[in-house]
Amino acid sequence: MKEKIIARATDLFMKLGFKSVTMDDIAGEMCISKKTIYKYFCNKELLIEESTAMVHTAIHQSIDTIVAKNHNAIEENFEIRKMFKEMFKAGDTSPVFQLKKHYPEIYDTVMSREINECNTVFKLNIQKGIEQGLYRKEVPTNTYVEFYYILIFSINGNISSEKEAKEMELQALEYHTRAMATPKGIIELEKQLQNYNL
Repeated sequence: MKEKIIARATDLFMKLGFKSVTMDDIAGEMCISKKTIYKYFCNKELLIEESTAMVHTAIHQSIDTIVAKNHNAIEENFEIRKMFKEMFKAGDTSPVFQLKKHYPEIYDTVMSREINECNTVFKLNIQKGIEQGLYRKEVPTNTYVEFYYILIFSINGNISSEKEAKEMELQALEYHTRAMATPKGIIELEKQLQNYNL
């Protein structure tokens, strides 16, 4: 039952936002009593923590699956961006924006966890791109990874509209890629941008 509550709450949080969804909403959706939810979660914050952990796991399993397909480095980033677009397409309000605004401590925990996990993915992507001749050899990897974090997390934490956040994230990916790309990389980037918008 605990897993079912987390899964249903996560769906609602992603669609409607962390602040908007109440324990009553979750109980109503599941046709159970609020008392049943409180048996497993003494407060909403605990449920949000479990929910964000579940989303984190799902995101990184999806990223691992994409990386295992061995796309070129630029295509890999676009496939990851598409995965995020699909995963968060349900709602109008950015769940990350609501999390930062209403549950800052949980937001900080989520962000530090994401930075640790994504650090490896971003660095490996840059190394792969250099080896494939898509990124310039002299790219300062750590600096570029940090720049990209700042762009993505700033968008997510400060833009309330999910649609607008996703559009800006795509622009950030293009900006990030152009900064590193060789002429061969620019050709691949243009191809990915055309395919992404189809």
